[in-house]
Amino acid sequence: MATATSIKLDDELKGRVQQLADARRRTAHWIMREAITQYVEREEKREAFKRDALHAWEEYQRTGQHLTMEEADTWLAKLEAGENAEIPDCHS
Repeated sequence: MATATSIKLDDELKGRVQQLADARRRTAHWIMREAITQYVEREEKREAFKRDALHAWEEYQRTGQHLTMEEADTWLAKLEAGENAEIPDCHS
């Protein structure tokens, strides 16, 4: 269920939102909801990336298992070329 929330915008930003809404034949409300939705999704992905990086670092600290940059580059180049390449085994 949606609930109402208010935000304060300065006149300039409010005008810019309204101009964009007019150009897109949408309401200012729709533009603001869309902007907030996209921002929250982007920031959630950024937080997940940071969490994953921290987890990988902690795992490396614990085990010492890793790939060299060259090994990772070679594997990624194969994937980019469309090859069905398996990720190389990590090593100490």
